[in-house]
Order: sequence, then C-alpha cells, then structure tokens
Amino acid sequence: ATQLQVAMGIALDRIPEVRRFFGEHDLYGDSDINFLEEEYEPISRHVIAARITAENPDEGFKPTSGRIERVRFQSSPDVWGYFSVGAHGGIHEFADSQFGHVFASGSTREAARKALVLALKELEARGEIRNPVQYLVQLLETP
Repeated sequence: ATQLQVAMGIALDRIPEVRRFFGEHDLYGDSDINFLEEEYEPISRHVIAARITAENPDEGFKPTSGRIERVRFQSSPDVWGYFSVGAHGGIHEFADSQFGHVFASGSTREAARKALVLALKELEARGEIRNPVQYLVQLLETP
C-alpha cells in the first residue's frame, strides 16, 4: 500500500506507515517530518524481495510467453511468496511478465539475503517460459 501511495504522489510525511516508522503518534497528521534530522524506530527486521517473471535474462530480459507446467515453492517462517498463473498455466504474450514474488526476512540484511538465495535455489518454475531465477541467485551471491 505504501508503494502505491508513493506512486500516487502522496508526500512521504503524509503516509501513515512512514509516519509510524519515524515515531509519529498522529499517523494521519499533517506535520512535516525532517527526514535528514528526525530519529526513526530501530530496524529489527530486514526484507528482500525477488520478482519472478517470464523473462529471458540471456536476451536482455526479453519477455517470454507460453505455458507454465509447474511452479514448486515452499514457504517457511522467513520466506513467503505468491504466484499468479492462469487456469491452464499460461502467460499471455501481452500480459505483464511478472507471475510471482518471493520475500525473505531476517534479523539482518545478510540473513534475509541468505534466506532468499536458499528459497530461489529451491524454486522450480517449469514450462515453455524462461525465468531469471538462476540469474537472481547469481546476483545475490555476488559480493
């Protein structure tokens, strides 16, 4: 919801989640927040997300279309995701190429990164489409 509010052009200091992060008690208030000087709540969890798309990383992430025969993904307490595939497993050539999202959390950014790498290595998306999962793993494992 916050991402949508930012895309709509709502000022950051008017977004309730941002106000909560900066310790504002009036979440729907209109007082300004000086983002360079204000203290914010300590960060206790880090989350990293990966978009799962029907794109070919070997061809500049060109969108691909076709049937998806199988998506295998296992959630855990630190990793969750969602996938949207048509009833007959199709990704239409004129549709958005994103058909899934995987999120991983951890007490540190590094812990979240490791959890996401492990989840992506276990993810299987089989069919006529190409996807960037192996590319994402390599990117996340690059120092």
